This record gives sequence, C-alpha cells and structure tokens, in this order.
Amino acid sequence: MFSNYLIGLREGLEASLVVCILIAYLVKTDRREALRPVWAGIGVAVALALGFGCVLEFGSQELTFEAQEALGGSLSVLAVCLVTWMVFWMRRTARHLKAELHGKLEAALAMGTGALVATAFLAVGREGLETALFVWASVHAAGDGSPRPLIGVALGLATAVLLGWLFYRGALRINLARFFTWTGAMLVVVAAGVLAYGFHDLQEADLLPGLTNRAFDISGAVPPDSWYGTLLKGVFNFQPDPTVLQVTVWLLYLIPTLALFLAPVGFASGKGKVKEPDEQGSRPSKAPQAPQA
Repeated sequence: MFSNYLIGLREGLEASLVVCILIAYLVKTDRREALRPVWAGIGVAVALALGFGCVLEFGSQELTFEAQEALGGSLSVLAVCLVTWMVFWMRRTARHLKAELHGKLEAALAMGTGALVATAFLAVGREGLETALFVWASVHAAGDGSPRPLIGVALGLATAVLLGWLFYRGALRINLARFFTWTGAMLVVVAAGVLAYGFHDLQEADLLPGLTNRAFDISGAVPPDSWYGTLLKGVFNFQPDPTVLQVTVWLLYLIPTLALFLAPVGFASGKGKVKEPDEQGSRPSKAPQAPQA
C-alpha cells in the first residue's frame, strides 16, 4: 500500500504543480478568460488516464493466462522505463519547471484557445498516463486481489492535490529539488521490484526461461500471508522464492540506477556552473571596485 501511495503522491504532485503554475500565471497576468480552455485540457488529460487504466484492467481479463502474463510483464518493463526516465528528468528540471511552463503558456496564448487546451493536456497527460501504467503494473505485481493498492494510490493522489492547493495558496514552502530527489530514490526501489516481477511474468508466459530455477526460498521464514510478508510484498514487491533471473534483473537495475540518480553529476558541474543563492561563495563580493577610467 505504501508503494502505491508513493506512486500516487509523486506523480500526482507533479501534475498538481503543473496545474498550479499554469493557473497562477494566468491569474497573476490578468488572463482569467484563458482559464476555461486550460481546465478543459486538464479534464481531457484526466479522462484519458482513467480510460487508459480501464482498458488495461478490463481488456487484459479477456486474454488467456499466457497472454495476460506476457502483457503484464511487457507493460511492467515499459512502466519501469517510463518512470526511470521521469525521475531523472524531474530531478534535472525541477528548479526550472516554472520558467519552462511559463514560456510554453505564453506561446500558447499567442496561438489561441486550441493551443491552450493542448498545452494543458500535454503538461498533465504525460503524468496521468505514466501513473495509470505504473499503478496497473504495481497492482498486477501485488496480485493479492485486495483493494489496498488502489486505496494507497487514491490517498497519494488526494495528498498531492492538497499539497498542490497549499502551494497555490502560498501556505507551503519546501525544497522541490530535494523532495523529488528523495521520493525519486524511493520510487527507483519500487520500480526495481516491479521490473523483477515483470520478468517473472514473462517467464510464466514461456517467453523467458528459468521459471523453476529458484535463487533461494525463504517462504518458511517469511510466509507470504504473514503481516511482514504482506508488508514487504506491498512496499518492495518482495517475493520469498524468486527465480535467478528475477534477482539478477533486480540487482542490475537497482544498483546502477540508484547510484546514478543520487550522484551529483551532470546537474550543476563544469565551468559553466550556475550557483544557487544559498551555495557558499555565491553572494557577490562587497569589496569596493576600482573606479572606471
């Protein structure tokens, strides 16, 4: 449940921030007439994400077992690829997101109503589709039939909407770059479990070998139906009897991805580094300058 709460919170907060930035910019620049097409674009994006989730859920039920496992495994791998790209992209652009959205909105305002709808739709739609796909893959990996994963997602999205509203009202100030770094790191851990289970699905679909080749089996020490087994399953998609391929994929994804994500490389390095106001030495010197000739 916690992993799904984290997914809903992380993805929902991105969408909420985008909406807040767009709405606040239009209100502050006295362009309230443009709010209606922006809300229309947001509504279409939300409807598309919900429809996509329904297609994934109900469409897969008509397939054979092997086809369901093949679809689930393939979509799990795709979801992990999208989420991995998203967390790296958000860490890099979090501090510049506001300026980027303002530029796109100005261009859309110059082009007309249709461009406004498209801008809001594209800004929110990506997060919505990623959320639907990753949530479906995570729920499919949990596979216990309980409503807890969906409850976790709903609570995460509700928290994200509340935080977005507080941001808009100016009642909440946090370091967004740091927030997305730590939540992104936790999401990488969750994604590793989803990826490993996705490969297990592909093994059950007979698309990959080694289904009976177990890396270990600690079902006696960690029963899947125990409270701690359920907790590990819900948070990390932990399986007490994984295959060798699952463990290999989990390690090959988690270790390098987490190391690259947490490494302070490529975000503010080199001679052209622009220091933030709170960095040491970033304040201009107050020493008197020599008079110009």
